[in-house]
Amino acid sequence: MDAERRFRRFRPDTTALIEKKLPQVERKRLETNIQFAKEQTAIASDLLLQEGSGFFQAEEGDVETFKVTQSAVKQAVDIGSATKSFDLSLSQFGPYRHNYTRNGRNLLLGGRKGHVACLDWLTKQLHCEINVMEDVFDVAFLHQETMFATAQKDWVYVYDNMGIELHCIKQLSRVLRLEFLPYHFLLVAASDRSFLSWLDVSVGQLVAHTHAKLGRLNVMCQNPSNGVVLLGTGKGTVSMWSPGVGSPLATVLCHNRAITSVAVDVGGTYMATASTDGTLKIWDVRKFDFLRVHHLQSGISNLTFSQRGLLAVSTGPVVQVFENVAKTFDAPYLRHRVGRTVTDLSFCPYEDVLGIGHDGGFGSILVPGAGEPNFDALESNPYQTKSQRREGEVKALLEKVDYKMICLDPTVINRVDVQLKPVKVDTLFSKVPKVTLLRDRKGKNSGVKKALRKQAIRDKLTRSVVREEIKNMIKQEEHSDVETELPATKKPYNVFYRFKQQN
Repeated sequence: MDAERRFRRFRPDTTALIEKKLPQVERKRLETNIQFAKEQTAIASDLLLQEGSGFFQAEEGDVETFKVTQSAVKQAVDIGSATKSFDLSLSQFGPYRHNYTRNGRNLLLGGRKGHVACLDWLTKQLHCEINVMEDVFDVAFLHQETMFATAQKDWVYVYDNMGIELHCIKQLSRVLRLEFLPYHFLLVAASDRSFLSWLDVSVGQLVAHTHAKLGRLNVMCQNPSNGVVLLGTGKGTVSMWSPGVGSPLATVLCHNRAITSVAVDVGGTYMATASTDGTLKIWDVRKFDFLRVHHLQSGISNLTFSQRGLLAVSTGPVVQVFENVAKTFDAPYLRHRVGRTVTDLSFCPYEDVLGIGHDGGFGSILVPGAGEPNFDALESNPYQTKSQRREGEVKALLEKVDYKMICLDPTVINRVDVQLKPVKVDTLFSKVPKVTLLRDRKGKNSGVKKALRKQAIRDKLTRSVVREEIKNMIKQEEHSDVETELPATKKPYNVFYRFKQQN
């Protein structure tokens, strides 16, 4: 039953909508198909998805889990997992921002003083390392690990994995934060002049350029489930933006003070917001409903969600990881002291690893149970070859989602507009005259050919009858609208009418 609940195809509100709109026979057929799909997916998951996500918990009488150090965790795991925890000392180029690829294999580092490096962090193989000789505010991988973008002092630059400059995008100036929407091929940039831009990297065109009028935009994240961009402001509000709309889709007042970080989980269900006063709040994004609040001793600088729902929080040099934040805020699941001021946090996909960017470089720690244990090779494959990467790029371009489809509720696009006036099909078809064929030469009146000729003539007559009926319906509606819109005729009013003698 748990497996079937995990692999259900529709949410409860979608099922209720189906029950209202569909006839009884079709509804039963759809429910049968949904139940069969859940059962088959649950059976396949038990056979194929053998890996499970692990957590460590303290036994009775032992210390609590947040008191377990990273050295103790490294001693308890195998050698391969222990090598995933490391530290890079780069104090002369910090503070650092970083970004992982979607398959979790490659790592991109960007130092504020111009240092940019791209590497395979599992094998520690360095792809490229350059110094751009100016400030770097943010870095982001594009649709493949072969290209990445850097937000530098004046403009945004695009490099390949060998460090060669490919493009200089002067349309994006003074950018502070970068986000990439993989299903839409959109590079989102937020500047210190309050401009929010969406660049389609597949065609190289700017699809939207909006003046948000929210001040310096240094807090930005994306909702992975629908592609909506969230901006945190100094007034304590979080606004949600889409490139197809020039104004915010929604604005939520979350805190009384300035917002320092915003994060949304992978499923697009929960949103975490942090303020300068050390307040951490959890929201239900679907209903914009407040769920939980937690107060920390100092200001929160960064937030991020893992694939399994763990929330990492940084306060100065300390990183804390919480679990089940939507239900309760107990003691942290894990705590780690970096020793330097943390500037960026990010969980590595499909790995129990948390990347930490700080003033002195970059650090990677082990967080058991953070990553998804089973990956879809057609979606993101950590072990893909060059041919698979090229094929995946072509497939992703063919399946690219239009930016106009970015909205708060992504399930709207698969619904049918049922507000149209029903047409009496039976009445229309009853007006089609009977078709009779005359005898012709031998060979042209065989059974199959005769039926096909009758069907073609019947379809042609049906189209003409339906066309005439629709024209008559439109004329009747226009006539009724004109009659209802005509105002009643009244005599012109004069102020002296009150002195007129009444009959």
